[in-house]
Amino acid sequence: MSDPADTQLVPPSSVVLVSGGSRGLGLAIVTDLLDAGVRVAAFARTVTPELEKLAAEHPDEVCVGSVDVTDLRAAQSFVREVEQRLGPIDGIVNNAAIGQDSLHVHTATDDIARIIETNLTAPLQLTRLVVRRMLGKGLRGRIVNITSICAQRGFPGLVAYSATKGGMDAATRSLARELGGRMLVNAVAPGFFASEMSAVLGPTQLEQIVRRTPTGHLTEPEEVVPVVRMLLREHTNINGQVIVVDGAASI
Repeated sequence: MSDPADTQLVPPSSVVLVSGGSRGLGLAIVTDLLDAGVRVAAFARTVTPELEKLAAEHPDEVCVGSVDVTDLRAAQSFVREVEQRLGPIDGIVNNAAIGQDSLHVHTATDDIARIIETNLTAPLQLTRLVVRRMLGKGLRGRIVNITSICAQRGFPGLVAYSATKGGMDAATRSLARELGGRMLVNAVAPGFFASEMSAVLGPTQLEQIVRRTPTGHLTEPEEVVPVVRMLLREHTNINGQVIVVDGAASI
């Protein structure tokens, strides 16, 4: 006979929406979830050949769309398409973001607005959209926000970017409280990747980060995806937390 307490557990997600899922960490998350037997809906402004190939190889498990995360109407349309093709969405990974490569005093007003809209406003709106639909269907889902150690440790040239990631960390904690256990809401804060976004720091600053990291290397997507998968798929009581994956560089 099952334990009555089991009815209170949030079940593993079976259909997960991933924003910014066409390359880098986003594509790694999509691939990993697919390998774990999850149906995945992924969108990005530009759909890469790698993501298109996944969709072609797994037409019944993958739904792909060319959607700008800041276009709420397009996101709504894509969500409806996903529900028709894959079933109700019960998990979301907010991964889409843009970087910054300028000191704050040199950052244009329009650029600050664009960073905030993409990295903070858009994921909050997307989350509201999906959570409303989950609640309307009586689903108990899971939300994972991809943030950054920039929210916890200062780096020059990343002021607006860091502010948006700090905002998502705070939103994670508050939404977990607000949903009262009906959904699990967590964030994963990776360290710097060897990627286009981290390249703005320059080789000298990246070398300094590596030197002060006890594990001696920059973060790899393969080190982050198991944490995301765990938060979406395993029975857990982790809720309202920001899990850092950076080899202790930010300590």
